[in-house]
Amino acid sequence: MDFSEAREVRSIDIIIVNWNSGPQLQACIESIRAHGDGLVGRCIVVDNGSSDGSTDFLAGAADVDLVLTGQNLGFGRACNLGAARGDSPYLLFLNPDAWLMPGSLRLPLDFMSRPENGQVGISGIALIDETGKVQRSCARFPNAAGMFMSSFGLNRLIPSMGTHMHDWDHAQTREVPHVIGAFYLIRRPLFERLRGFDERFFVYLEDVDLSRRARLAGYRSYFLTEAQAFHEGGGVSSQVKAHRLFYSLRSRIQYARKHFSGPGALAVVAATLTVEPITRLGLLILKRRFRELGDLRRGFGMLWAWALRDRKGAA
Repeated sequence: MDFSEAREVRSIDIIIVNWNSGPQLQACIESIRAHGDGLVGRCIVVDNGSSDGSTDFLAGAADVDLVLTGQNLGFGRACNLGAARGDSPYLLFLNPDAWLMPGSLRLPLDFMSRPENGQVGISGIALIDETGKVQRSCARFPNAAGMFMSSFGLNRLIPSMGTHMHDWDHAQTREVPHVIGAFYLIRRPLFERLRGFDERFFVYLEDVDLSRRARLAGYRSYFLTEAQAFHEGGGVSSQVKAHRLFYSLRSRIQYARKHFSGPGALAVVAATLTVEPITRLGLLILKRRFRELGDLRRGFGMLWAWALRDRKGAA
């Protein structure tokens, strides 16, 4: 199927950011070819400097626009780059470890196209794992108290303090604060009005930030249980645990500074830099995961070094 032949008023541009995803990317593309339902305007793969040959199968592909950046630009920046190469009225940001199923595109697009849903700016669908279980993919917006307490590990003891909506079975279609970025369908005019993802977030929380800004602009996010897609989860982040820890905690600090009051942001930053390493160290020792101690040390080493540079830059 040539995606360029499917352009219509209700078409969707699909943006996939790839970084060493191995065979997952090919499975993702094949799922789009099989279940695009004639709705895909462009399929754009932005490769962030992969070294595993995961995009080799796309050489000469007429139905995929492959963008080779030659370096890791970060998720948000790569998404913005891919979005700028299309012009369909809807954008779907799809992870390479998420694969379409029958109705994955048609059902959410039908929902968002209804006149009464004109203020629905973002939608997500049920993501299932290899056992067929629906993943708990929706989330609340973080607040200063929750982020502060997470550094003490209290979100592990009291799940309701966390942002992920584990307390809800995801069995009903409903409005939610945020749908996971693995399948993130947004109206292009809204995306462009909000200037896309905030590229200061290299990875993690850039989708939550965008959902929050959409909410502040008067738009809602919906989770649709009638449509499904497969999501393997984890992606390639498990390959670089120290970097994953660094980027997740740096994004937490950046999010706190952007969205919380001065005292709230200061509390989150202080707890993340001083309390969290002790909490994580204790947890690793308690669980006898001694092999991960090096990742913990390297991750926080990168975080403290960044914090010092950032402080000097702001002085």
